[in-house]
Amino acid sequence: MTDQEYDVLDELYFVISFAQLQAELDTDQEMLKEILKNLLEKGWIKCFAEASVELLPHEINMDTSFQKYFYLATKAGLLVHNGR
Repeated sequence: MTDQEYDVLDELYFVISFAQLQAELDTDQEMLKEILKNLLEKGWIKCFAEASVELLPHEINMDTSFQKYFYLATKAGLLVHNGR
């Protein structure tokens, strides 16, 4: 896990919008998108259309809709984050 992935997971203990996440981390949009894509591929985060509506894997398009999503760490992501 990279330091950047660690920092992102640190913010994802609760559902948070992309805009809120970007503001909390004060990071570049494209960089954050790539980190989130990597975390998603590893199974360490989930994506939501709304704060309470989880998206299925086939519904997620990180290339075009990443700004609209809400994010949350998965159990696996939290275990990796806490084990570091």
